[in-house]
Amino acid sequence: MNKKEILALLNAPTPEERLENLKKVLAAETEAPKAKPEFANNHIHTIYSFSPYSPTAAVYFARAEGLLTCGIMDHDSIGGAKEFREAGKIANMGTTCGFEARVSLKGTPFADKRTNHPDEPGAAYMAFHSVPCESFDKAQAKLHELAVKRNERNKKMTQKINEIMGQYGIHLDFEKDVVPISNFKNGGSVTERHLLYALSLKIIEAVGRENVVSFLKDKLGITPSAKVTAWLNDTESEHFVYDLLGVMKSELNVRTYISAEEEMMTLDEAVAFANDIGCTLCYAYLGDIGDSVTGDKKAQKFEDEYLEELLAFIREKGVKGVTYMPSRNTIAQLDRLMSLCDKMGFTQISGEDINSSRQSFICKELANPKFAHLVDRAWELVKSEIREEK
Repeated sequence: MNKKEILALLNAPTPEERLENLKKVLAAETEAPKAKPEFANNHIHTIYSFSPYSPTAAVYFARAEGLLTCGIMDHDSIGGAKEFREAGKIANMGTTCGFEARVSLKGTPFADKRTNHPDEPGAAYMAFHSVPCESFDKAQAKLHELAVKRNERNKKMTQKINEIMGQYGIHLDFEKDVVPISNFKNGGSVTERHLLYALSLKIIEAVGRENVVSFLKDKLGITPSAKVTAWLNDTESEHFVYDLLGVMKSELNVRTYISAEEEMMTLDEAVAFANDIGCTLCYAYLGDIGDSVTGDKKAQKFEDEYLEELLAFIREKGVKGVTYMPSRNTIAQLDRLMSLCDKMGFTQISGEDINSSRQSFICKELANPKFAHLVDRAWELVKSEIREEK
């Protein structure tokens, strides 16, 4: 079977079918993938937020690239964690389970600062790592409340998209076009990427793949980078829709985004929630961006100018860790960050933010010995969750 056929089996409609298909796919293997123990990834999105992969598929394809551990990290949902954990057992993969949520910095010295959120100052992405299995249901109940609130904002953003695109005969219906491509009915969340993926499909339907670049330039005033333009000129690419989505996220989202303030926990609430469910709350370092690796972020300044003050403040508030992706930053940025983490006593966790078919599950930079502690930490998370499960 090729990747497309395997993905179809592992993205079957129900977790039960997916897990059963995983057993069949593994049984049909003639040779196991070559293990690459120098790598780890604790930040894999699934269909429970936005991703080409179900939890089962995420485990399989992480293993296929040589990983021995993998971590689920969905936005506003931990609904895929039980399946992810079970898939790990079937595939003999170490697994760690968490989720990602935005946190309001109102009432702090950073209320008006842009930290790690490209679309909203005074808001920060936080990763809740290593949630114990006995806390899955409790965490999911809280996260579902946030996801329901988020949908009210999603509907308003859909309206803003239609205000821009209506003149070109393109219209999105939130319930008919957006919700069905999400996993909301099974406990997932609907994200901005779902809106923009649905829009990308509508654009392709309206103008054809071969005319997408000219439509972006002539109608929307968007000129993608040379790298992304080359991707979009390959109209046969299996990644085409995800590449167009990346452009929409980078360039159009700023025109349609609405503040998420009403659906965010405060920093104090996030710390209390993490302590209540027994996980490790981490600030997700972004750092100033030059050329976006994934094509979905503009060159932009974030928290580097006041990083030390920010980390000191959140450490005092009770945030225990910092998570980062070595492929997204310069060595100078990473050296500074790691030094500050050591100085302030933050645990360090890494993961490659997987939400597109174009991305590899492996962060090649982890082969550098200076990042070996990140792989060690991944195994510590895996082992702690195994002990908790027993």
